[in-house]
Amino acid sequence: MQAEPKKSLVGEEYEVEVGPVAHGGHCIARTSEGRVLFVRHTLPGERVVARVTEGEEDSRFLRADAVEILDPSKDRIEAPCPYAGPGRCGGCDWQHAKPGAQRRLKGEVLAEQLQRLAGLTPEEAGWDGTVMPAEGDKLPAGEVPQWRTRVQYAVDPDTGKAGLRRHRSHEVEPIEHCMIAAEGVSELGIEQRDWSGMASVDAIAATGSQDRQVILTPRPGMRLPIVELDRPVSVMRVGEKDGGVHRVHGRPFVRERADGRTYRVGNGGFWQVHPKAADTLVLAVMQGLLPRKGETALDLYCGVGLFAGAIADRVGEQGAVLGIESGKRAVEDARHNLAEFDRVRIEQGKVESVLPRTGITDVDLIVLDPPRAGAGKQTVRHLSSLGARRIAYVACDPAALARDLGYFGEAGYRVRVLRAFDLFPMTHHLECVAILEPAAKGA
Repeated sequence: MQAEPKKSLVGEEYEVEVGPVAHGGHCIARTSEGRVLFVRHTLPGERVVARVTEGEEDSRFLRADAVEILDPSKDRIEAPCPYAGPGRCGGCDWQHAKPGAQRRLKGEVLAEQLQRLAGLTPEEAGWDGTVMPAEGDKLPAGEVPQWRTRVQYAVDPDTGKAGLRRHRSHEVEPIEHCMIAAEGVSELGIEQRDWSGMASVDAIAATGSQDRQVILTPRPGMRLPIVELDRPVSVMRVGEKDGGVHRVHGRPFVRERADGRTYRVGNGGFWQVHPKAADTLVLAVMQGLLPRKGETALDLYCGVGLFAGAIADRVGEQGAVLGIESGKRAVEDARHNLAEFDRVRIEQGKVESVLPRTGITDVDLIVLDPPRAGAGKQTVRHLSSLGARRIAYVACDPAALARDLGYFGEAGYRVRVLRAFDLFPMTHHLECVAILEPAAKGA
């Protein structure tokens, strides 16, 4: 006998008092029956009408949008972006909050994750509780930093127009202009072109060079259009059969600048999105590690070699750095970028597989910048066994950071200092740098 289909609650409306912010760009509220709502487009302390966007009658929680603000927060402003709001573009989470309030909300999320997942208070984590804006980003309410140097546009299959995805949806919100896109992206004029036959268009504007690149993903069986944009660009395409990124014309890489060096980043590979992010993070990591001449270091999840290059500069010819990265093209780029350093080696593969094979049993310094899921217990235990005097953990997800800091604590490392940076304004994301040292040293 078939089970009765669960009754959808999508479209139901509840008048609620909004509680604290939660990780993910929403706040927590409860209906009069005690049902939990994760509500977007609201702020703590507001009274709103919340309309359910996801969930059924037996769901553990419901997702909802605040569609009417009955009692607004003093931190609320009119969203500067015309595409922000319930059912619209999902790229930003906090357009409706004053810039200072956005940073406070991110700080509250970080504090909650540290306490819940690592058992750490801000004081125990060496954190002053602030989330710092990037240089030049401290703007008045209503003004928006143009920081996103990499934008993935989705293409409406019916109109061929480029836009951005709606929240938790494949639907495309057509736009004329993205307010948080960096000037180098906006000046390409992608939103004004016809991209029929394409599934997506990625735009990249390098920091520190004039390099511009677009990466086209055609729909199955469709041919590439002739790309004529408002500025010179190199063009790449995603292969239908292999999913790889292939050169169409122009350079297959862009040149990025950070810490006084130029880095080649090929095939749309990873680089920090905010133009000030790479320098901000390198400075925080180097100030935390204080590398000394002749020291040995690991740079894990090293990408194209940003931190490995910074450390290599500082440990000198007698020092040595090993970088580990899983992406084949990123490894090629890292080897190219760091070719001048004789004692820098880059290995390809997953950290948890490659590191044990290296035979390394001790090291002075470690930097790890893992993907959003974090490094995990096994890798943290291995790193903690190497006796590093300092470890720098760079994290884009506060939950993964907190989990891994908990594992480091179990393995004998304590957090010396933690810094948080708002390198993704208008969104719920933030970047953190934690500096760890052996717990015995701090005893």
